[in-house]
Amino acid sequence: METGGFMRTILHSDCNGFFASVECLYNPQLRDKPVAVCGDKDKRHGIILAKNEIAKKFNIKTGEVIWQAQQKCPELETVSAHYDRYVRFSKLCRKIYADYTDNIEPFGLDEAWLDVTGSTTLYGSGEEIAQEIRHRIKEELGITVSIGVSYNKIFAKLGSDYKKPDAVTVITKDNYKDIVWSLKASDLLYVGRATERKLRQLGVFTIGDLANYPLPLLRKNFGKWADVLHSFSNGLDFSPVMKQDEVTAVKSIGNSTTAVRDLENFEDAKIIFMVLCDSVCRRMREQGYRAKNVSISVRNTDLASFTRQKKLFQSTNITKDVLKVSLELFKANYSFDKSIRSLGVSVSDFEPDSLCHQASFFVDENSIIKQEQLDSALDNIKVRFGNFAINPAKLMFDKNLSGFNPKEEHTVHPVGYF
Repeated sequence: METGGFMRTILHSDCNGFFASVECLYNPQLRDKPVAVCGDKDKRHGIILAKNEIAKKFNIKTGEVIWQAQQKCPELETVSAHYDRYVRFSKLCRKIYADYTDNIEPFGLDEAWLDVTGSTTLYGSGEEIAQEIRHRIKEELGITVSIGVSYNKIFAKLGSDYKKPDAVTVITKDNYKDIVWSLKASDLLYVGRATERKLRQLGVFTIGDLANYPLPLLRKNFGKWADVLHSFSNGLDFSPVMKQDEVTAVKSIGNSTTAVRDLENFEDAKIIFMVLCDSVCRRMREQGYRAKNVSISVRNTDLASFTRQKKLFQSTNITKDVLKVSLELFKANYSFDKSIRSLGVSVSDFEPDSLCHQASFFVDENSIIKQEQLDSALDNIKVRFGNFAINPAKLMFDKNLSGFNPKEEHTVHPVGYF
């Protein structure tokens, strides 16, 4: 994108094997070994969350279960995740980025875009700035980054993935067809498995194939999403890099969990939903929202999953209301032909909780006010004395099942691009 005759200079910095690299700093004996950071096996979160470069050589993949990874690499060292450490190092990286620009847009803990267009007169070209950042992070923090340099965010991210670890790749208007168009279509941001499979059926295998595919035909197969795919593959991404600490509009709030044991009946599921809805609604109230859409996700022991959602008559942030809708959705769509492994709840379509709403003859407004006051009182107790200070009696019947705190323990996922 050109603004006032000037081409933007965008960097995308990606910390290499971030979680595993940080763990190796705390335990130097692991540095020369294949290492994987894993979820808690005792809580059935035993999957690979991250791996170092040595483990990658054994084709260890993020998301696979630990025993499968150990079959590929019997000498694999597995360590538990320490999110406080990763948050600390993420902030340290951003502190270095901030020496070059205040246009820093995180994409999860380990990735960030930087717009250094205005910094090139002070620090040199985009490549020179990227090399300086790479050296500083390596020397000052002890971890490595790969950085892509380009004129838009999409190509900058492709550049950071192009050479790993500890590398800088520059993608320009002159060389992008040689570098980008030869890559697999799945390397493009937001081309997941389902999209890739559909593209293959159309004879589209590379980003170049996608860039040159007739847009009208692409629209017939992907609708409005076709324009995004076509623009990304051709480098027509004009989205700005946000300012550091710029707050974006929240689109959804949700929590999910893999239960400590299989859920065998509705009462088991209800316990999990009660904990999840409490977390989701507390987070919603803290941020000053009410939601008009409730969604649940269900995954059984065969790992088959589905989601269902319902539009509400009136927006709410009341825990009781969100729980009621979640249970209704669940009852209407699941019959326990298989036990359940994990459940999730999310809310969306927000409005500020300060916004007045139209009173209705079909709703008991006094009851709503009383329930809001009750939720507020419970929130205050939990803030002062902890998450487990007060809970519904039903959760006491199976503390093993209900004894998790998704509000504090939920995994931080990458933020959305759009």
